[in-house]
Amino acid sequence: MQQRVRWRDRLILQRVIDQTRLVLDDGKQDSPEFSFLVIGDSGSGEHRGYNPQRRIAEQMLAHRDDCRFILHTGDVIYMVGSSEFYPKNFIEPYREFLVGGETPEQIAYDQMVFNLPFLPVPGNHDYYDLPQIYGLLLQAALPLRYLLGQHLDFDIGKQGSGQGNAYACAFLDCLKAFTSSGLEHHLDNHYTAQTSTGRCLRYQPGQFTRLPNRYYTFRAGGIDFFAIDSNTFNAPIPLPATPEGDDFRRQLRQERTRLEQERLAVLERSGKLDSNKPEDAEQLDDLQAKSEQLSELIRDIDKQLAADEQTITDLEQLEWLQQRLIESWQTESVRGRVLYFHHPPYVTEATKWHQAQTLVVRQRLRHVLNTVAEKVGDLTQGRPIVDLVINGHAHCLEYLRTTDTGHADAHTNWIVCGGSGFSLRRQRMEGAELTESLGDSDANTYLVAKSHLFVGRSGQGSKKRRPYSFLRIDVKAGCPPKFVLRPVVAEWFQRQWYEYEVDPIVL
Repeated sequence: MQQRVRWRDRLILQRVIDQTRLVLDDGKQDSPEFSFLVIGDSGSGEHRGYNPQRRIAEQMLAHRDDCRFILHTGDVIYMVGSSEFYPKNFIEPYREFLVGGETPEQIAYDQMVFNLPFLPVPGNHDYYDLPQIYGLLLQAALPLRYLLGQHLDFDIGKQGSGQGNAYACAFLDCLKAFTSSGLEHHLDNHYTAQTSTGRCLRYQPGQFTRLPNRYYTFRAGGIDFFAIDSNTFNAPIPLPATPEGDDFRRQLRQERTRLEQERLAVLERSGKLDSNKPEDAEQLDDLQAKSEQLSELIRDIDKQLAADEQTITDLEQLEWLQQRLIESWQTESVRGRVLYFHHPPYVTEATKWHQAQTLVVRQRLRHVLNTVAEKVGDLTQGRPIVDLVINGHAHCLEYLRTTDTGHADAHTNWIVCGGSGFSLRRQRMEGAELTESLGDSDANTYLVAKSHLFVGRSGQGSKKRRPYSFLRIDVKAGCPPKFVLRPVVAEWFQRQWYEYEVDPIVL
């Protein structure tokens, strides 16, 4: 990613350009009262007979003129971020938000220009790759699978994301292709906004809508927004080389074998269903969701088993976030802070709450916030370091609030917005309260967070409900600011759509 944006190139340093900052040049007054939209985990394209991603996009249109921008919490394209799926899984569903959207088939994925600021962070699926032979085999098998009418409908391209290259070409200002003279001209045209950290990119809806980097910051209405890439600091901590560590490794391998057997059973069941029959189609949709869920759990175990002392953590980005948060608190004109990234540190969705990635992201974010709290001291006057944290990854809509965690993430508002198109998940059976253990004993635990709203899959059989969602957030004047959460839902139930809004939540 650094090579793609020519990170700290000589010509960039000469101009004192901050490659992690943008200014919204949308022609609107920078009012302390404004609204924005949040979506996430959306890039599914059309489902079997219904298209939740498109339905959500249509609902968003009613809010477009009232909102300054859209935040996307990641997983723009399923399953592996392939460039060939941008037309179906992104451009077509969101065509009204794109310049030239009346003819979406003519928009190239790497030439998109947004008429409303679209500000994403990369999700894990935007980074995924497959060995080329797997992609070729899957593509070759498609005609046979469609002929038989018995398949799980995976959107997998021949080469995957190109290690995030498709995402970079779609959203980042990729400077790599420029000659020196071309780069000079480009920088002098588009990196003209002046800020306290130097010149930076000017984001102009309808004209130039590229992001300067995979992580970045911008300011709106006196609120600092920080977008970070959690894919590069979610590697689990290496297991200890002790008898206890070895025993846990054996347990992980046994669990991996069980999950793989369960996944194969799901594939076998899917082969007995006919996607042309409505009843079977919905079962196939559920089986596809189950297969993807199992694959994700297997990948999480693989990351734990592969972690060692050589595992790279993106310390540069975490140090950047730490320093920018300190600077934000030292800037009198800033009245609030919003942080958004893909992997949620707190969540009660059944498949994510116990994953190693969830726990390590929580741990590393705590370290950053603890350090910031120590540095800024009494400036916070008892407020949390960040007013609002927004994530995706978990396929639901959830609002949580932390208790006294013993760290600087205490009493913070956490939102998970990952139910905007892809298969939804249920809440864990353990319920709405999240606990942590004191030391190594599970017997001595304490409450660290509680979920106050969960919108996800529920019911069984013909009573199954699929409430897809997005979020409108209204920011109010004042310091500290108030945020009003307005969840909007399109529910697929008994092969019909039902649209409604959840009661607003004032934070």
